[in-house]
Amino acid sequence: MSRRRALVLCPGRGSYDRSCLGSLASRSEAAAQAIAVIDRWRSAMGRPTVTELDAADSFRASLHVAGEHASALTFAVGFADWLELDRERYEVVGVAGNSMGWYTALGVSGALSLDDTVRLIDTMGAYQEGNIIGGQILYPTSDTDWRSSPAALAAIEAALASARAKGHTAAWSIDLGGYAVLGADRGGIKHLLAALPPDTRGSRTFPLQLPLHSAFHTSLMQGTSQRAQAELAGLSFQAPRLPLFDGRGQLFRPRWSDPAELAAYTLGHQVVEPYDLTTSVRTALRHTGADVVVCLGPGNPLGGPVARILVAEGWRGARSRGALEALEPPALLSFGFPPQRSALLAS
Repeated sequence: MSRRRALVLCPGRGSYDRSCLGSLASRSEAAAQAIAVIDRWRSAMGRPTVTELDAADSFRASLHVAGEHASALTFAVGFADWLELDRERYEVVGVAGNSMGWYTALGVSGALSLDDTVRLIDTMGAYQEGNIIGGQILYPTSDTDWRSSPAALAAIEAALASARAKGHTAAWSIDLGGYAVLGADRGGIKHLLAALPPDTRGSRTFPLQLPLHSAFHTSLMQGTSQRAQAELAGLSFQAPRLPLFDGRGQLFRPRWSDPAELAAYTLGHQVVEPYDLTTSVRTALRHTGADVVVCLGPGNPLGGPVARILVAEGWRGARSRGALEALEPPALLSFGFPPQRSALLAS
């Protein structure tokens, strides 16, 4: 049986929710060893281990969603999924991530060792403890058939312009494949929540403020970037073992990439500039010719955004929601979607 060419995507820190409790239990030996590395680091830092957090009797947003814990949990589940991907069925031809998922992608691709990836993720997450800077808002930019909505995009630009006219810092934070994540100072967040037209999709009404999120990937994070560059200067970046696509769509090639450029992007550019997941995935698809996009857990937060990117790209001829969902074999598989997980796990 020939292997399918897979583009692997790593989700951002808001991915671990109440449905994810217990995700680290009953893992393979390799995954359990990686989880133990994360736990040892967390214990040394005086923080609860990811195993303890994941085994909690109940989900507490104030605990599990807080940046100093959510980042490590998200990485632990995603990296465990990565180690359990069936390499006999899937040939990994590229790696990318969304927001904090870039850090996971560094570990998955081999651009950082596991120890250094844990240090990076836990340090950046800890910067958020008692230090939420501004906030983020989620708003759809596509219609219910997953096609781009010019009206929604115009409303977003008008809201951002009016917020800036009132003296607020407000900007795109993430182009999230059919959704905009907007970052702003606290006053700007209030303005955007009032200025954007309400849009109800199922049980959720947008604009939606993301809980306990700073204005990541905006100029408001300049101090965080400077601190990271000073405190994480010892990280040993190296050329990745797999093609690695960043939040600009730029490719870091195996063997040939400059470690200094990787470090500058990771601790500088992507901290304070917008993260364009749409361009990242589009570029990766075109470069690799992947047969399938594989989303690591926890949960399935990238399923909807990536599906919208695939439709916009017309990937494998699918230019509507129905056409994409009808593709066989599927063009998109997620570890965090139970009906698909068994298709990804090594037997």
